[in-house]
Amino acid sequence: MPRPDPAPRNADRPAPVLYRNGSVYTAADPFATAMLVDGDTVAWVGSEQAASSIADSSMEVIDLRGALVAPGFVDSHMHLTETGMALESLQLGTLKSAREVLDAVAGAAGNGPVLGHGWDEATWADPALPSAEELDRAAGGRPVYLSRVDVHSALVSTSLAQSADLQNREGYDGGARVTRAAHEAARLATRQLPQDELKRLQARALAEAAANGYVALAEMGAPHIGGAEDLRLAAAWNSAGTGEPRFPEVIPYWGGLVSSEEQARALVAELGAGVRGLAGDLNIDGSLGSRTAALRAGYSDAGQERGTLYLSVDQAAAHLAACSVAGIQGGFHVIGDAGLDAALEALDRAAREVGEQRVRAAGHRFEHVEMADAEAVARLAHYSVTVSAQPSFDAAWGGPGGLYEQRLGDRSRSMNPFAAFYSAGVPVCFGSDSPVTPLRPWSSVRACVEHHNPDQRISARAAFLGHTRAGWRAARHPNPMAGQLVPGAPASFAVWEVEELMVQVADGRVQSWSTDPRARTPLLPALDTGSDPVCLQTVKDGAELFASPALRS
Repeated sequence: MPRPDPAPRNADRPAPVLYRNGSVYTAADPFATAMLVDGDTVAWVGSEQAASSIADSSMEVIDLRGALVAPGFVDSHMHLTETGMALESLQLGTLKSAREVLDAVAGAAGNGPVLGHGWDEATWADPALPSAEELDRAAGGRPVYLSRVDVHSALVSTSLAQSADLQNREGYDGGARVTRAAHEAARLATRQLPQDELKRLQARALAEAAANGYVALAEMGAPHIGGAEDLRLAAAWNSAGTGEPRFPEVIPYWGGLVSSEEQARALVAELGAGVRGLAGDLNIDGSLGSRTAALRAGYSDAGQERGTLYLSVDQAAAHLAACSVAGIQGGFHVIGDAGLDAALEALDRAAREVGEQRVRAAGHRFEHVEMADAEAVARLAHYSVTVSAQPSFDAAWGGPGGLYEQRLGDRSRSMNPFAAFYSAGVPVCFGSDSPVTPLRPWSSVRACVEHHNPDQRISARAAFLGHTRAGWRAARHPNPMAGQLVPGAPASFAVWEVEELMVQVADGRVQSWSTDPRARTPLLPALDTGSDPVCLQTVKDGAELFASPALRS
């Protein structure tokens, strides 16, 4: 009997898309090879045989040719304008000396300020930094701002120091390197750009994210980074009109301090833009690389330094209490163990003031949390605080002789305790902190599996969920099905060209790379091949954000 003609469709509604002849990462069927997308929703997942029976002329059919369809990545901590600017600035991450930095500055094209990102003196044989006068000469008098890889300090020229009025600011001693308040002022001075230029930089970052399989990005705005208008511009990408480019969803957070429920509600209303919380880069402390993370004991390579607490416990407690009563996510940027001590004491005080249940229900989130002992992990779990961590930090700085070991000595082994968080029931989501580390999600998943401390490794499946579904949950997304590919879920996914699919576990006592079908566990790309999977397509709510020419060729 011939198939009946398909029902008429709204001309504005795209045709259903049938993906087949590949692999689909779905809890609905660990052996699924096909998926049907209808509008903004996953309509069906299943076998190749079933795909043959439902395929018809009303559908676009994409032959995956063995590719993997998986939920799209969510970056739980990044900075759009900073990322766009870093992508177009001098790339300093591979340089190995002050002389190479000066040569890069001298070769910078254009006539305006010389901007660069990514230098890391911890990787240099001689960690001596260039002087402000050397930067002045290399740049021919042009203003110079070169952010360290962690973006918590920078090198600036004399001309920029003067125009940004760094004199008498904390963190400025007349030399090239600036930290703390002086760094904030220097960075903001280079961000005073026309709105069109800010939008262009953000679009560059969003396109980079889409090309790497991201469907959403948590934008961590703050007064010291780009200001409220920068955050509003970022959030405005969610309201793209018909015919305008589609980009990953922007999940906006604002690092603004409040001390009362009224202040919290008023600030969120004033910001507008769908701000999810007063959290993110509200800094309790700084970074290890710039020695501004607050430590209980001194830095191993600078024993008199213990970093900086930017907020008092009283301020942090008032902020968490206000956000809890208002039902708004609150939280902080916190890296050092003394910084975490302050944040945890603030949680205790807030709970005594407004009640533990309100504190838990608000879904607060702490960013980074790199130094957490067993007691701290237990307290985070007790208050249901989400940890938003950056696995690529460990890949970059966690190995023998790396930055962590240089700054912390034996304490470095306990950094980024992912397995401890999971074991204790701490909600965890993952991000890049771009531009600090690149928008390369599979490298971040690999960093979880290959943590420098074997005791803190987690499986690829746990890491993948932390980079996808957990990111939506951490942002309190209203759709509980976000981040998975099952019928009825949002059609937000990426298609990946992969070399091999496997089940990867973190326990070195058992086989680490297994394809045993008896486990009925959905398979993920093999991450021990020396290269990351290649993104062929990114789709958000049924709309194509990125497509490689290879997808439909």
